[in-house]
Amino acid sequence: MLLPLFTVYPRVYIRFRLVALDSPRAVRAPHQLPPGRHGLARSLVARNQRERILAAVAQVASTRGYGAMSVQDIVREAGVSRRTFYEQFKNKDHAFLAAYDEASGRLLTAVRIAFEGETSMEGRASAGFKAFLELLAASPAFAKMCIVEVLAAGPDAIARRAKTMEEFTGFFEDSARMVLGKDAPSPLIAETIVGGVYETVYRRIARGETADLPKLLPDLVESALLPYVGEERAAAQRRLLLGGDEPAAPPA
Repeated sequence: MLLPLFTVYPRVYIRFRLVALDSPRAVRAPHQLPPGRHGLARSLVARNQRERILAAVAQVASTRGYGAMSVQDIVREAGVSRRTFYEQFKNKDHAFLAAYDEASGRLLTAVRIAFEGETSMEGRASAGFKAFLELLAASPAFAKMCIVEVLAAGPDAIARRAKTMEEFTGFFEDSARMVLGKDAPSPLIAETIVGGVYETVYRRIARGETADLPKLLPDLVESALLPYVGEERAAAQRRLLLGGDEPAAPPA
């Protein structure tokens, strides 16, 4: 089973929102470092705080939306002070872009490894889409941030999203050249496939159906394979992923 894009630690809610973050009455969450002198290296402390802030950005953006998200929301969710936040980030935009870069980078790495572990177009498409869908399903907050809220986060975020989609497109183009050689179709095919998959995934996440994303695997793989291997082989791969001849659920 794939690990989530980020480990978002459980939070302790008892009185947490009723007292100031620096109050001795505040209950510390399990992922927070011990207060006072603890002998930990400054770099370790900074890394822990940064990861908590990035996870908090995803959580708040997914629940409140990017537009309504504030720095105060982020520091409250992360369990850090405003001073700690501003030691690492200039503003909420900067923090959002950092969280997006971290999560999309991990997602791309997992999908790349999945593609490169197979030798056929069927195997590569199946492994790549499986990694993509399962990672998003395992990290719903980051899934919504990377797929849905990124579109509301301004031109820099949208440019990063476009770059991520180009990377995914490259996986298909490289696979087609390697497996099919001169018979590989136009690169526009890969761009169309990735765009269609993103739109399909976007709609499900926006509807709160992130956990069900892996169920899309057989149909997405068949659709993606059609231009590369033809109807018969694409349909055969769909049946294989279904574990037999059981029909797939109709698309929404």
